[in-house]
Amino acid sequence: MLSIDFSGIHTHREIFQQPEMWKETYNRILDKKEEISSFLSTYHNDEATILFTGAGTSSFIGNILTFILPKYNIYNIKSVATTDITTHSEAIFKKDKKYILVSLARSGNSPESMAAIDLTDSICGEHIAHIFITCNEEGELAKRAKNKNILSLVLPPETNDKGLAMTSSFTSMLLASMLIFDIGNIESKKSDIDSLIEKARGMLNDYKDKIQKIASYEFERAVFLGSGEKKGIAEECHLKLQELTDGKIICLYDSFLGFRHGPKAVLNEKTLLVYLFSEDEKVFQYERDLVIQINQQIKPAAQVYVAQKKRLVGNIEFDMEMVPKTQVETEYDILLYVFIGQMLGLFKSFKFNLNPDNPSVNGKIARVVEGVTIYQ
Repeated sequence: MLSIDFSGIHTHREIFQQPEMWKETYNRILDKKEEISSFLSTYHNDEATILFTGAGTSSFIGNILTFILPKYNIYNIKSVATTDITTHSEAIFKKDKKYILVSLARSGNSPESMAAIDLTDSICGEHIAHIFITCNEEGELAKRAKNKNILSLVLPPETNDKGLAMTSSFTSMLLASMLIFDIGNIESKKSDIDSLIEKARGMLNDYKDKIQKIASYEFERAVFLGSGEKKGIAEECHLKLQELTDGKIICLYDSFLGFRHGPKAVLNEKTLLVYLFSEDEKVFQYERDLVIQINQQIKPAAQVYVAQKKRLVGNIEFDMEMVPKTQVETEYDILLYVFIGQMLGLFKSFKFNLNPDNPSVNGKIARVVEGVTIYQ
């Protein structure tokens, strides 16, 4: 297997620093408990819609949270990208309705992030409040946090990933969001956070060589599948592998059930399949049935799965099973499922002789989006 020199590679460091960033993120949110509680008691009630927004990877966080926040008895939730708010704000917001707009941004400098705030303020006026979750205290988003209807939370500076691909910023903003909307119980979550960090360190160290081996396989396509909140993780994984390989690997994501309805046509012998299995036994039955059907129809280039425990699916032999050694489940385990996409992207980028920190050879994509004009 190819020996890789990671010195000076930000993306590698940013993937492997995630457990430490989660600890720091927890402590930052804990320190802000009173401020967060006061803000939510003022602006959040059953009438207010919590709307998560962001661009690209940041928008996927909201897609995940729409399945998670109901566990905290919060159901009035939407997830809409800033890119959609910029073009169709009046189809999304109603003048006399109450909203909390949660803006998620690594740099806080994307033009659509600012446009989304301006547009929602102009439509909703006093009926809207804002939560800014960002990784850059010098970004335009953080600088906008001056009014009393704005709660600004800046995460550790190390989460402001220097590489093109969002890695520790994504998982830290997701964790921060979960903690914020369950802020009343944050002290009791310390043991869960400690267990999560232990599991994460183990998985990163135990599977890095195995994932590098999978990345060395000759596949041209990759499909990531997940159910519920894990569909949002699959969405993030598919983007990580595709952008870190400069589009040389074409990636798709879907739910297990949704994949049957047409997208399955993409499968061929040059496809890597990544299954993000549910811990819910009823949901897993649907997932298992699809995997069995796929294997009756084609022989993929490789198949791997991520799960909380070892899974048996017929007589299928997977190329890799990514399961934590520590079997203590936490409510934050969803964060662990993104490692497979991040590391596949990192190692496949090297295989194509690309620079993971800036893999776009012709400048098609950039760390902060370029070329966007906001029209009034």
